[in-house]
Amino acid sequence: MVKKKDIDWGNLDFAYHVTDKRYVSNFTDGAWDGGALISDDKIVMSEDAGVLQYSQSVFEGLKAYTTEDGHVVCFRPDLNAQRMYDSALRLEMPPFPQDRFVDAVKQVVAANEAWVPPYGSGASLYIRPYMFGISPVIGVKPAEDYQFRIFTTPVGPYFKGGAKPIDIKVSDYDRAAPRGTGNIKAGLNYAMSLHAIVEAHKEGFAENIYLDPATRTKIEETGGANTIFVDADGNLVIPRSDSILPSVTRRSIEVVARDYLGIQVTEREVYLDEIGAFREMGLCGTAAVISPVRCINDHGKEIVFEDNNRGEMGPVLTKLYDTLTGIQLGRIEGPEGWVVPIC
Repeated sequence: MVKKKDIDWGNLDFAYHVTDKRYVSNFTDGAWDGGALISDDKIVMSEDAGVLQYSQSVFEGLKAYTTEDGHVVCFRPDLNAQRMYDSALRLEMPPFPQDRFVDAVKQVVAANEAWVPPYGSGASLYIRPYMFGISPVIGVKPAEDYQFRIFTTPVGPYFKGGAKPIDIKVSDYDRAAPRGTGNIKAGLNYAMSLHAIVEAHKEGFAENIYLDPATRTKIEETGGANTIFVDADGNLVIPRSDSILPSVTRRSIEVVARDYLGIQVTEREVYLDEIGAFREMGLCGTAAVISPVRCINDHGKEIVFEDNNRGEMGPVLTKLYDTLTGIQLGRIEGPEGWVVPIC
């Protein structure tokens, strides 16, 4: 067994820490090269690189965990591979082959095994695959050459305080256009949310909730996570929209709810004026897994989710969180193919 790094794992923040190895593959002359693990964490490119001029960049996020029996595993990397493939097509980038994506994830996690936090620490190894246009582009067109990379970093909880309920606000900005890029994981989607999140933090909120851009009456997602709701009967309700990113965590929660906990799951349009009837609301994504929402502030009007209004996550979200993380950490047997062993 590889000796772990000397790190205070229990007090890690959600921040970047340079690890030993990263994976790099280049697309030139119409093909991806064989790829390799390297030590250098710096990137050299032209000042006119496509990513710098026209934001031609897509990325993913997933995690590696140490399980209860001491093995290192990843959670559903095949879904991240598929989503990056789809994202690349939308931005006229050459998709990185899905089988090679999964293999590259395995390689880079194994190479950084010493950085995977130990079981029970509450921390994990965050894995960031990304791809960008690297050749010079001055006219508005796709780049010709691309680079695919994966780095890793050990991280603690995404929200300070872990799974404590947070307050969020209805944003006056739109997250995505109706037929835009909201359903892919492009860097440009997150750039436009930065001003809004800085404003929200200044006002004392943890995040923004975005409404549909066409009518501004329906719930979509936050700047970095999908949303889920629990109704008065304990059923799970998931907002549906063509501009919502298909979250790996949210799709996994649906299966956990239905097949492990016997919870009825409904995916439909969710209107802002109805959410006061829900008992619980959660934000879900790779970084936070599930973060409970205590209250949505709609321009001064507070919409409180009663089962999250007691200083802790509500009962249904707690069951979902415990079951999903139990699968990720090897305490509960998951569906076939969900947990991929690394070392």
